[in-house]
Amino acid sequence: PYISETTSGLTYVVDGFKSWRHSGHITLLRGERSRLADFAAEELA
Repeated sequence: PYISETTSGLTYVVDGFKSWRHSGHITLLRGERSRLADFAAEELA
């Protein structure tokens, strides 16, 4: 199963913090992968 913007545990946390006046979040339009992450994905697949 893949994690999406609606199934992520982070989404659960953001939703739970909505009522706290000190909370906030941003939505990233795209992600960046490091060379290490790319290498690990290739080697461990």
